[in-house]
Amino acid sequence: MSVVKSIELVIPKDVYVAGSDVDGELVLSLHSTLVDPLVKVELIGRGYLEWVEEANVQKDYSQPATCVNKADYVHKTKTFKIERNWLGPGVHTFDFHFVLPPRIPSTFTSRVGRISYFLQGVCATRELILRKQKKYLLVQGTSVFSQDIVESEYPLVVEVEKVLFYNCCFKSAPITLRLSLGQSIYAPGNDIAFTTEITNRTGKSIKKVVFALHSVVLYKAFNLRAERRTLEEREEMMRLESHIRKGESCEVTKIHSTLSLPKVMPVSSTHKSDDIMDVGYELTEIVYFPWCMSTVVAKIPIVVRNAIADP
Repeated sequence: MSVVKSIELVIPKDVYVAGSDVDGELVLSLHSTLVDPLVKVELIGRGYLEWVEEANVQKDYSQPATCVNKADYVHKTKTFKIERNWLGPGVHTFDFHFVLPPRIPSTFTSRVGRISYFLQGVCATRELILRKQKKYLLVQGTSVFSQDIVESEYPLVVEVEKVLFYNCCFKSAPITLRLSLGQSIYAPGNDIAFTTEITNRTGKSIKKVVFALHSVVLYKAFNLRAERRTLEEREEMMRLESHIRKGESCEVTKIHSTLSLPKVMPVSSTHKSDDIMDVGYELTEIVYFPWCMSTVVAKIPIVVRNAIADP
């Protein structure tokens, strides 16, 4: 039977913000006396990417090539001083305190990569690890986004016009979408309030309007030749559908809607960085028609920012 009965990490919060304190307890329960113990807690944050791409696709032969990248965001250790260099049977509690770095990305998982943070409690002797426990943390990253950049590069209103053909293509008329946001910058957990105005001059009805929030992630890695590779992936985070009553036709349709952001999410990348990924967000509106295979699409970028915490 092992000397260590159990080891447990106790932390008070569910979500931690970059730059904030991580306080907790390591609770160690022993069956019998442990001489010359090593008791410690580690705070570790890592990022890792991996995907497979086809090499030499323009030639007669090709072979899959693995692209990988990794990053270390934090690695801190608290080793506890043991009085008299032994611990008796029973329960022992050790307090620990860490400070997360202020500029680290959010917890993230996809099919291509992950960014994770965890605490690891260890009880060992000089020769052997007796027991350890790992506890993952949800970390919300921070950013500083210039208001000037937002005003110059991120519009609050977009307008799209498309001519559609109907009545066996003998007639045509434009459809205009006007999609507008209530504000320019959002924080994780905020509601995105937006309005769409559809001007329909065809005299025909609209089937439905779909709103979707997408993340657009540019992954950056290296192949076995140390050549830099990128992979862009667009993933739908959430959607909202608005169905129009059958047979209803009006020239101007207005829809007010709201989507709620997750409480923990990667923030928008402010510029092309040396990190393993760049993140952006986009709100998309798609209008469908029961009498036409075509759709009309409007897209507007969304800025997600989380103010940096005091170190």
